[in-house]
Amino acid sequence: MPKPKKIRIANASGFWGDDPEALQRQVEGGAVDYISMDFLAEVTMSIMQKQRRRNHQLGYATDFLTMLKPVLGQIVRDNICVITNAGGVNPVACAQAIAALAAEQQVALRIAIVDGDEILAQIKDLRAQGISFDNMEDGTDFADVQERVEAANVYFGAQAVVAALKLQPHIVITGRVTDTGITLAPMMHAFGWRYDEWNKLASGIVAGHLLECGSQVTGGNFTDWRVVDSFTPMGFPIAEVSSDGTFVITKHPNTGGAITVDTVREQLFYEMGDPSDYITPDVVCDFTQLRLRQAGEHRVAVSGVVGRPATADYKVSICYRDGFKATGALVICGDDAVIKAKKFAEIFWQRCRYSFAETLTEYLGWNACHGSLASGVHSDEVMLRLSVRDSDRELVRKFAKLVPAMILSGPPGVTIVGGAPRVQEIVSYWPALMPKTAMQPRLRVWGEEQVQTVDYVHLDLKSSSPSSFDQVATVDDVWQERAGEKLGTDSRCVALQTLCLARSGDKGDAANIGVLARNAEVYQYLHEHLTASWVRYLFRDFCRGEVRRYALPNLLGFNFILTKVLGGGGTKSLRIDAQGKTLAQALLRQKLSVPSFLCEEL
Repeated sequence: MPKPKKIRIANASGFWGDDPEALQRQVEGGAVDYISMDFLAEVTMSIMQKQRRRNHQLGYATDFLTMLKPVLGQIVRDNICVITNAGGVNPVACAQAIAALAAEQQVALRIAIVDGDEILAQIKDLRAQGISFDNMEDGTDFADVQERVEAANVYFGAQAVVAALKLQPHIVITGRVTDTGITLAPMMHAFGWRYDEWNKLASGIVAGHLLECGSQVTGGNFTDWRVVDSFTPMGFPIAEVSSDGTFVITKHPNTGGAITVDTVREQLFYEMGDPSDYITPDVVCDFTQLRLRQAGEHRVAVSGVVGRPATADYKVSICYRDGFKATGALVICGDDAVIKAKKFAEIFWQRCRYSFAETLTEYLGWNACHGSLASGVHSDEVMLRLSVRDSDRELVRKFAKLVPAMILSGPPGVTIVGGAPRVQEIVSYWPALMPKTAMQPRLRVWGEEQVQTVDYVHLDLKSSSPSSFDQVATVDDVWQERAGEKLGTDSRCVALQTLCLARSGDKGDAANIGVLARNAEVYQYLHEHLTASWVRYLFRDFCRGEVRRYALPNLLGFNFILTKVLGGGGTKSLRIDAQGKTLAQALLRQKLSVPSFLCEEL
């Protein structure tokens, strides 16, 4: 059978809880060959483990069944293959539920299952073989958390899914396969790419990176959101991939959103890390030579991606029990709401005399209670968030009982939100590495007993890991204020949003902020003035680690990595923004003195 010259891969889910109608729109909106759907985040696996312990038929993304139900028959008729990691920690149960749905609809369906990523029961044996599972980010000894581990899953890459596609399934259900791997796999299968065609594989990974967060590349979370004509119904992305690895990002006609070089640039920077060393199980990608071109309305062409040999290790996602936390919220309104909220916080912490591992006070709000009656000049209402974290559940429970008592014994104009705080168990994230030779994916077809092991093709080539950051700022750096520099009369003090776009997101307790200049002249100016030291100074209230800056002149952008910035990250964090999603907006509001001609050009 001849190889196709081009395939169309759509995305219909960027996370567990995404648009429930996205799959239907992608199936019914036009021709596609494959649809990838991502449901898993690091902590999602521990949630699914708890579900499976309560009910052995759970442990997967049940939302997938709801999304699949209205279009299952059309997927088969149109010969579309859906590839998803919705299987979570129980891909077999997920496949069983899909098979039951197909039987109910009298649809003849072939389901392939990829699993073997779960290693929770094997950790002790693997440790005995010499695999340490020490924390890959800070080197902490795994023995410190081993007895509290809830979930442990290997990040498999595309190769196991490629093997599954050879079985000609309508649906491929996987466990912990990477977000990018479920998109790269159909390219490798359709075009017959070899495992050492690094540039092609890297291009496929970039396509997966752009698709994996769904509508974030089609105008969702976009800095210039006002230029997007409509967000309803929101268009989800499609990659039109050629056999040489180049591709175009587009969407179905008559859907909302927008696809421009800027929407694509923003998503490229999302959770990027080191742009010259983007590591996946299949290939190491280099974004520094990547090129973007507007190729028509809602069409952006991507080329120039460079790849290097994959590393010899898998990444392992481990989740462990890490104590307890609780948050109470009070809405305080009326004149001097901020002053009253601060007084409430002072009163509360004076009454709550217990010693916790961590406490946090936050003030949120604008006009939810007063609506148009709010002055619009100052905040007529504030939400006061009081949070604690500790290893002692009983201590956290005592905190929770004290919060409601504030209603009748402080300044006036207060109401509690959500009742008494709920004590939550914290499940923290622990990243580690293990040799690929120690674990192989498993592959089966639903309804057939044969299970085969997929040997991961590893060419035993050394992959260099250059560090491309051009600046680093630590806690000891002294920042010289630039916003007030004297540039002469021909200068203006403007918000960074005038000069650039930005997007931010988390990687555990680190966050990245991608900053993209609006033109080449702005990029050259920001290269000197938007420094790692200034960014660290701006986020000094949160950032406890260093800030690294990576420059990407090919994309007119900078990627800032802020370490130890999210209060532990994930469920451990007490912050309202535990994933760093709002950091970019905070940065864009900051002002910088710039030559007037830059503003005039914009």
